[in-house]
Amino acid sequence: MGTPSFKVTRISEGPVKPAGETPDHTLPLAWVDRYPTHRGLVESMHIFRSGADAAPGVIREALGKALTYFYPLSGRIVEQPEPEKKGCPAIRCTADGVYFAEAEAECSLEDVKFLERPLLLPKEDLVPYPGEDRWGVEPHNTIMMMQITKFTCGGFVMGLRFNHASADGMGAAQFVKAVGDMARGLPEPTVKPVWDREKFPNPSIKPGPLPELPVLALDYIVLDFPTGYIDGLKTEYKAHSGKFCSGFDVLTAKLWQCRTRALNLEPDATVKLCFFASVRHLLKLDAGYYGNSIFPVKMSGTSKQVLESSVMEVIDMIREAKQRMAVEFFQFAREETQQDPFQMTFNYESVYVSDWSKLGFSEVDYGFGPPMFAGPLVNNDFIASVVILKAPLPLDGTRILASCVTKDHSQEFERGMKEDLP
Repeated sequence: MGTPSFKVTRISEGPVKPAGETPDHTLPLAWVDRYPTHRGLVESMHIFRSGADAAPGVIREALGKALTYFYPLSGRIVEQPEPEKKGCPAIRCTADGVYFAEAEAECSLEDVKFLERPLLLPKEDLVPYPGEDRWGVEPHNTIMMMQITKFTCGGFVMGLRFNHASADGMGAAQFVKAVGDMARGLPEPTVKPVWDREKFPNPSIKPGPLPELPVLALDYIVLDFPTGYIDGLKTEYKAHSGKFCSGFDVLTAKLWQCRTRALNLEPDATVKLCFFASVRHLLKLDAGYYGNSIFPVKMSGTSKQVLESSVMEVIDMIREAKQRMAVEFFQFAREETQQDPFQMTFNYESVYVSDWSKLGFSEVDYGFGPPMFAGPLVNNDFIASVVILKAPLPLDGTRILASCVTKDHSQEFERGMKEDLP
């Protein structure tokens, strides 16, 4: 018996413009905003159990109101014409608006298993992909698109495409939370936005060449970890070191070690781990700053070193790398290095971890309560990557979306991740 196919129909689509007058000017992007690999739309889905009937109208109106505060997001990314600004894209504040679509699915969320993987609806049904006749801005210059898809059960999905050049994950969540504030009738966003892109360092370091991307047929694995299990490992680490660690540290250490074991490499093979950390605290940025304020945290070791260490010792390695990051960031800011710190290696021995658990998407409320799930729509097919996020309600804990091993190694990786779960 085949998988059932459900139809999704878009019933309206077009731009939502700021509800009030907004400035007409061009705003510079920060060095990190301009980074070539950030110039693209990140896709995510936000699943709500109720509110479908009212959601499209409420969110459309709230979006227009929020854009009067976050007006750069209703513009587009442009190349600056001045010769001295070549290669420095900026945001032209055109007030063209955000592309917004409303759609109806002929099924309930339960029918499509609440969009657990593998998706029973194509992602193209959940986020807008307008043709040139409807939206004349190229995807890499588009700042944001949004779609509300209503389901027969009364739930809805907010599908989002957000350009990483305009904001990082925390910044995107800040904007979506502001839409929620306006939807609930607040007179203004709880956190007022500030641009301040000049506060991020602007060294003369040139981005390195775009990396070669391997062709990896990666398995998709979903793992859930209860809060009690994570807290137990954090307590164990406190006994080991006398220091605190985060749930992110615990799970990242475990997955790096389990993945390294599953890969079964030569003892002296180099394995790498990378994630991005916020530098808002280092730059003392305003709470309303919504641009990219991230910096890579990188570590490497031999397969033997990672496997012969305890999980607690691997957590030590991660925490030491986090502490090094501050030093490396200020070296970058002061141009004490000419190396591009954002340049990455994308071989199979390297794994990238992204933390969505603290961005704020799971706290968004349009008046219908928080989402049962908020996270990326798909993982990369060409980068061994892991996303850590809040487990879907009513589960309590953390979910890992792993797209980091091939079929040959997935069974051993999954066994290792689950072996001491209650």
